[in-house]
Amino acid sequence: MTLQAVKARLRRWYATTFSGMSGRWLNYSVVIFSVIFLGFLITSFFVAKNYMYNSVDDTLQDQVGQNVDAHFTPYMDRGDTVFLDGAIAYLSGFSHKNQMDVWVIDNNGEIVAAASGFAISDTEMPDYAEALSSENKMAFYSGRNSNGERIRALTYALTASGKSTGYAVRYVVSMEQIHEELIWVFLSFLLVFLILLCLILYPSLYFIRSIVAPILEISNVTKRIAGGDMTARAVVGSGNDELTELATNLNLMAEELNSTDKMKNDFISTVSHEMKTPLTAIKGWAETLQAVGTTDEELTRRGLEVIINESGRLTGVVEDLLDLSKISSGRLSLKYEKIDVLAELDDTIFVFKDRAMREGIELDYTAPSDPSPTEGDAARIKQVFVNVLDNAFKYNHQGGKVTVVATRIPPVQPDEKGWLQVQVEDTGCGIAPEELPKVKKKFYKSNISVKGSGIGLAVCDEIIKMHNGTLELQSEPDVGTCVTIRVPIDYVETETQQLVEHEEES
Repeated sequence: MTLQAVKARLRRWYATTFSGMSGRWLNYSVVIFSVIFLGFLITSFFVAKNYMYNSVDDTLQDQVGQNVDAHFTPYMDRGDTVFLDGAIAYLSGFSHKNQMDVWVIDNNGEIVAAASGFAISDTEMPDYAEALSSENKMAFYSGRNSNGERIRALTYALTASGKSTGYAVRYVVSMEQIHEELIWVFLSFLLVFLILLCLILYPSLYFIRSIVAPILEISNVTKRIAGGDMTARAVVGSGNDELTELATNLNLMAEELNSTDKMKNDFISTVSHEMKTPLTAIKGWAETLQAVGTTDEELTRRGLEVIINESGRLTGVVEDLLDLSKISSGRLSLKYEKIDVLAELDDTIFVFKDRAMREGIELDYTAPSDPSPTEGDAARIKQVFVNVLDNAFKYNHQGGKVTVVATRIPPVQPDEKGWLQVQVEDTGCGIAPEELPKVKKKFYKSNISVKGSGIGLAVCDEIIKMHNGTLELQSEPDVGTCVTIRVPIDYVETETQQLVEHEEES
């Protein structure tokens, strides 16, 4: 692998790892963890340092006291030679020579003896002067000696009869080993920090990639779908998490869009055919009538009849399109007035009786004689009945049957409305179970071989909903379809109804 290829791979790795959500997650994780751990590290370092320094101070303070004063009192004020003998005696009996060095200082501030046995000169001792003036006769010093070695010192001023004499004892501890231990502690903590950081970064990186990779894939799929590729699908993982649900929902959306797009294309094709056929007939008969003039009355009558019928078909398609447009934009309005729903159903049945005879389909109609008043739009209610019956005839066959049963349902509570239930059942081709939930959607047609725009039921369903009613379908292929319409009515109990109920009780 060439150097350029390695650099390119590293750039790609860096771009995918430290950019976008991955980069933000890793940066936040590293920064937060680093701040917390480094704060802990620094705090622990200073705590350990203070603990070790306090231990040294305690050890130094354990060496001073009345025993030191009692030892040196007989040797002070008897001359330098006698004091030196006392200092040598104290140093020879000192039991902690392996832990610290001890210096004995005369009243001139000169070091006259040391436990190490070496002569000591040119040493700064600010703690000596401080101890002489201190109330507790002690003073500490931290710094370096003449050799550059780190030390911690305690000077104790000797007294006689409670008065300062200028003599003192200085205890000196090397801090080099302690500082080395502190450095090792710091490095150990730092190593632990780096190990923990790696242990956090690797799972975080793996976790982030397990999230970012599906998100990037879903993003690419959405871009493809937005670009018109309706076949694009996201890979659904095996886990039970939000990303799996998101991928599943995206695929469902893509399938729904694909289905909607197909229905739209079929709708355009169907409407174009629905409009082209009558227009062709109208144009053809208009040209024929123009050519023959009025010489043939029968031909003229027949041609005008075709033109009128086909114009009606065109008007129906245009009205369906207008209604659909109003529903989509929320502009479909109803003209509410007091109407009798059964009267509109009776008028519709009367119109379809002639059609039933022409097409050889039996029409069976059963309805109560009592009125079913409600507040509604008579034209729209009739439009629903016409459309439902028209479908029952279109999807039926010669010799088939259409059964219409209207039933008044009393309210459960006295202050509630009753219901008028109209069931339109046919013996036609039926609807497949997988297509049944879609038939009330706009543009959808379960059987494209039958004339129609495929938007009638969508309009009907919306009209019934605006009347606070319901429109439901039940169907079985090759058996038939049953459409149940329920509209709330002002339930009026007439004398006929009361008489029927009284006879049933008897």
